[in-house]
Amino acid sequence: MSLQTDATFFRLLTDSYERLLGTSLVPAGLGVVRGARWLYESAPFGLLAHDTTADPVFMYGNKRVQAIFGYDWDTLTALPSRFSAEAPERSERQAFLDQVNRHGFVQDYRGVRITRDGRRFWIENVTVWQLTDADGTYRGQAAMIPLVVDIPSA
Repeated sequence: MSLQTDATFFRLLTDSYERLLGTSLVPAGLGVVRGARWLYESAPFGLLAHDTTADPVFMYGNKRVQAIFGYDWDTLTALPSRFSAEAPERSERQAFLDQVNRHGFVQDYRGVRITRDGRRFWIENVTVWQLTDADGTYRGQAAMIPLVVDIPSA
């Protein structure tokens, strides 16, 4: 089943975010169905989430993230999340994700990422948080990417 506009997954994303950061991820008053659609189709920020496997795979990426990274839904959601960064950046990315594991969330992250076709760019002012359900079970991590800056090719 696709998580694009799944109500249960929407609640996992938004409830985890609100519990940890004390603010809503979506505009007030949308409700679950409209909120899930807005988050996937219209949000002005990229939103990614990966699962809990040993080599985490993206399980969600909204339309904005698909445009940023150059992947369609099916390709993105089969991609190990480590491939969103070039090999030299992966150790830095992993250290950052370990910090999120320790603290529940981190704000104002900045890092270099790579598109499907090899173009490099900065993600800036990123918030990454733990996805935990109402029972406290860890379900993965999510990232909200409000700003992307291209890196000119040399």
